Amino acid sequence: METRQPTQVVTFGCRLNAFESEVMRQNAEDAGLRDAIIVNTCTVTGEATRQARQAIRRLRRENPAAKIVVTGCAAQIDPSTFSAMPEVDGVLGNTEKMNPDSLLPDNLFGEDAKTVAVADIMAVREGASHLIGGFEGRARAFVEIQQGCDHRCTFCIIPFARGPNRSVPAGAIVEQVRRLVDAGYLELVLTGVDICSYGHDLPGRPSLGGLVRRILRMVPGLPRLRLSTVDPAAVDSDLIAALAEEKRLMPHLHLSLQAGDDMVLKRMRRRHVLADAMAVCQRVRDARPDVVFGADIIAGFPTETEAMFSNGLRSIDDLGLTHLHIFPYSPRPGTPAMRMPQVSSPVRRERAARLRAAGDAALGRFLAGRVGRTVPVLIEDSGRGRCPHYTTIHVVGATDHGSIVDVIVTDLRDGRLEGRLAE
Repeated sequence: METRQPTQVVTFGCRLNAFESEVMRQNAEDAGLRDAIIVNTCTVTGEATRQARQAIRRLRRENPAAKIVVTGCAAQIDPSTFSAMPEVDGVLGNTEKMNPDSLLPDNLFGEDAKTVAVADIMAVREGASHLIGGFEGRARAFVEIQQGCDHRCTFCIIPFARGPNRSVPAGAIVEQVRRLVDAGYLELVLTGVDICSYGHDLPGRPSLGGLVRRILRMVPGLPRLRLSTVDPAAVDSDLIAALAEEKRLMPHLHLSLQAGDDMVLKRMRRRHVLADAMAVCQRVRDARPDVVFGADIIAGFPTETEAMFSNGLRSIDDLGLTHLHIFPYSPRPGTPAMRMPQVSSPVRRERAARLRAAGDAALGRFLAGRVGRTVPVLIEDSGRGRCPHYTTIHVVGATDHGSIVDVIVTDLRDGRLEGRLAE
């Protein structure tokens, strides 16, 4: 008798997508969905959407009998493109994918025509909590605290894929954290689309800093809590105080910086200028001296001159950034930036390469300063883990996946730290 395979979930993009993929995996199992592949897409750049389409074609070649369901941000923005693909059997929007009933086989594949269920996400006003018991193959787990974004940066399509800001009530978040800690997870990451907007839509307008304190107070067995990307314009005194007071909150902030030139930031319609970001970094360092900063930076934004780019390049050292995510600007249909005078693709790629080189140099200086230290490392897979500063360390010696061990950093080789277990 032929064995039917459990649903496979293929994930692109952000930590929020990773969380939602686990929810879908669990819902698919509960719904009895078998011999299916769910592709959870990203659309933050044109390249991300292209990679999703490429993966769908590959998955069909490798799994000719499987049903392929496409969901996520790219599917929400452009469902017709995916429904037109002969490899695709169904398309679900970002709201529908989280509804357990959407994954019932009769609802997905009950008709001869393809299922295309994509509602107007801009009309959604309530956040929903989703309890999961773990993350397949991961040592760290993600916890969704909010959805959506109320800001309108000129380059960004994500608010139209995710809808308005919607926060998960703190009690439901604490329950999810407790459940994951009980399952053995030692590090959790609070994630969402715009986590600094957490609580703005809830009674009493609770803050992200207050949520951090509540989690750590209510779940004393959680050793490490980490934040995903934060908006420098919204890092407030409450969050800085939480960083200063809560040593279980990891000393690493990844900033949604996007640019290091004030004119570019203005044309992006960001809510900060470079001086604001520098002031935030200094305030956080004063409160938590061991903190490190990462940042997202877009290279070659429309109208960016060489002088503007040079300001941004210099800001990497001025801000003391360590972990950089560099993206060449990607025109997204329907965004104001697409109507601005464009920087040519070769220049965008060249500027991205220069930013990455500066970032690699900054990271190298930081890593060199780690050699000789003993640091606690969360082992994520065989022989590799992360320290509190989010730095990867390759560890010699047998260690258990998901455990936290003390490691002596012995060397920096080919841009990576190496270490051995402390006695």
